[in-house]
Amino acid sequence: MRPVEIFDSTLRDGAQARKIAFTVVDKLNIVRALDRFGVRYIEAGNPTSNPKDMEFFERAKGLRLERAELVAFGSTHHRSHAPETDPLCQKLLEAGTDTVAIFGKASRFQAEVILGVTAEENLRMIRDTLRFFREKGRAVFFDAEHFFDGFAADEDYAFEVLRTAKEAGASRLVLCDTNGGTFPEEMAAAVRKAAERFGDIIGVHCHDDIGCAVAGSIAAVRAGAVQVQGTFLGFGERCGNANLSAIIPSLQLKLGLSCVPPESLPELTAVARYIGEVSNVVPAPGLPYVGRGAFAHKGGMHIAAVEKCPASFEHIDPAAVGNEREMLLSEMSGRASLLRKVHGIAPWLEKESPETAKLMDMLKRLEHEGYQFESATASFELCVLGALGLFRAPYSVELFKIIGERMDSGVSRLSSALVKVRVDERTEITAAEGEGPVNALDCALRKALEVFYPAVCGIHLIDYKVRVMEPGRATAAKVRVLIETTDGAQTWTTVGVSTDIINASFQALTDSVDYKLYLMSKTENLQLGG
Repeated sequence: MRPVEIFDSTLRDGAQARKIAFTVVDKLNIVRALDRFGVRYIEAGNPTSNPKDMEFFERAKGLRLERAELVAFGSTHHRSHAPETDPLCQKLLEAGTDTVAIFGKASRFQAEVILGVTAEENLRMIRDTLRFFREKGRAVFFDAEHFFDGFAADEDYAFEVLRTAKEAGASRLVLCDTNGGTFPEEMAAAVRKAAERFGDIIGVHCHDDIGCAVAGSIAAVRAGAVQVQGTFLGFGERCGNANLSAIIPSLQLKLGLSCVPPESLPELTAVARYIGEVSNVVPAPGLPYVGRGAFAHKGGMHIAAVEKCPASFEHIDPAAVGNEREMLLSEMSGRASLLRKVHGIAPWLEKESPETAKLMDMLKRLEHEGYQFESATASFELCVLGALGLFRAPYSVELFKIIGERMDSGVSRLSSALVKVRVDERTEITAAEGEGPVNALDCALRKALEVFYPAVCGIHLIDYKVRVMEPGRATAAKVRVLIETTDGAQTWTTVGVSTDIINASFQALTDSVDYKLYLMSKTENLQLGG
């Protein structure tokens, strides 16, 4: 298998994305994860740009990496300094990495107009900087910034930059699609020419401004690139960088190239999600290979086909990258999908049972009204249990009332809620305050029910989401509320839908309590049946 080096820039280029801010501890943790996974190079920051990156490199000197090598990133020396006296070059040396990545302009326009130097000065700065680091015992990767723009405008000068960098000691010439606007076939043509002229030292660094960073990176490898740079979830400045969590399995599983140790590939999904968690980024469900929806099937005919032969709608086995197949339940699902979901509740149901048809009709009607059960599995279970007469809540809510106040100063006071519940012949009326009406309702409902069911005091909400489903209707729009609840041992999600956000929230709230009571009913003496 031909090896392809993976150069991860999550901690440097990825940190330039909106809302990304790594602490030093975050960076150290991500380095450990990438090292265990088998990434070859980790570009961990620019020690010349901020004190935090310099602190990171100081602390990283104590790391014992098994597979990866840290790389410090910086620019060619300033035109007014020789490398020996340039303070930025000195900081790069102090980072203490065996390899440095130096960027310089590969475009005559960028050198003359943006950097403000002549084309010859630009070549000298590249040559002198790379020679300086080579003489200091560092391996040097040269990032040819704006290469593809420069190549399109002046091919001879772009190649003269690469020739200068190679003669100065660069062991990798990395062609950068800095503005992210190059199409894959254009990239492949330029990479092929560069590889033919300079040999097996070409790398590629793509941005995703036209959505082609992954495709361009793969095309570059097929044209002769031996190193691919990117970020693990594709985040980065503007539209992001090439997504390594898509590139690595594509190269390794599809093209038979060696990017990471074979035993590491099934850890891909776990590593991607871990990096997302540390970065405070929620990976999109549709992210290739590692997204939670990457192998999710919803259409009834699709599900039936996947059950017969997974390859009919899956390009790889999800387990190969550590992901899982998911069969989603919706109005597009068939009876077989429904039976799979309710098997644990009603194992006696068959495809032709009247109850199955009844459940299908109920599901389609509710989803037409705006309910979504893909995430709200607790509400789905309660609907099935109710329709089959297997469980009903042992209480009823006879009324609830919300009171909100706002002072003349514009400062809102705590909201308050009053709830009246009935259990058999007994009623309980309870009031509570909260940070907003939904919080007040939640507190009042549980406070009333705790009189009858003390275990209710042990549950609390951990997430609350609202989605407007009819944006064109403005404040009269229907909304869907999802609530995630936990009792410390289990976590469940419920849903409510209404044109009134309070009513939708209360539906989801009562479902969250009902599900807890249902769980209790399996072991305690709560009222069951219809």
